[in-house]
Amino acid sequence: MRYERIELKDGEEFIRLDNLLKFAGAAETGGHAKVMIQGGQVTVNGEVCTMRGKKMREGDTAVCNGVTVEVCKS
Repeated sequence: MRYERIELKDGEEFIRLDNLLKFAGAAETGGHAKVMIQGGQVTVNGEVCTMRGKKMREGDTAVCNGVTVEVCKS
């Protein structure tokens, strides 16, 4: 299991789930992230999430492919 933290830039309120997985390295591409999300392979805050455009905000956590990704503020 790998743990990653993705920091929101100044002024950003959220990051989309598919982008989060891509930037954290849990998905190879945005298309790969989309397939995993829509296939029910991703949990957000402990629950399966199938919305690739899910807005991930500070404190939210996603788990996919053995990678846990937390969203935080810089």
